[in-house]
Amino acid sequence: MAPATSTLRAEAGRGALPRRALAQYLRLLRLYPVLTKAATSGILSALGNFLAQMIEKRRKKENGSQKLDVSGPLRYAIFGFFFTGPLSHYFYLFLERWVPPEVPLAGVLKLLLDRVLFAPAFLLLFFVIMNFLEGRDAAALAARVRSGLWPALQVNWRVWTPVQFINVNYVPLQFRVLFANLVALFWYAYLASLGK
Repeated sequence: MAPATSTLRAEAGRGALPRRALAQYLRLLRLYPVLTKAATSGILSALGNFLAQMIEKRRKKENGSQKLDVSGPLRYAIFGFFFTGPLSHYFYLFLERWVPPEVPLAGVLKLLLDRVLFAPAFLLLFFVIMNFLEGRDAAALAARVRSGLWPALQVNWRVWTPVQFINVNYVPLQFRVLFANLVALFWYAYLASLGK
């Protein structure tokens, strides 16, 4: 009987860690919403860049001796922490206050505001900040914006429009940044591939 009991305890213990982590995240989200979203954004943004490097390395079939660029995930962590998390937090609050749920077609209006105003501005900010963090000059920024902004925005609209429709209509306000960050994990992998 003892082995069965210890097996049950071990199985129950496996589920305890994710529950404790979720409870801690919810506690931090309640106490420090902007800081928690900033930290989450920074971590997931860095992870997205790391993922992009791994994909690129595998695509080129490079051997294991090729080292990863640690400055890439650091740049993405900085962008996620200082820009993505806080700006997204306040933008979603703005959407809720400016377009209350009782407004006819509120979900569609929120989606349009996100897609037409926020997405282009945020993508341009991404290009500017990454250019600065990479130590490049204004000419490099202009070239990058000319060659990459429009294609990135078109992909953004295709990828993020259904995501943001779900996000602004069905995801509770306090989880919208997290939801977007989880999708952004792959989006940042795409953006990082543009820089190559």
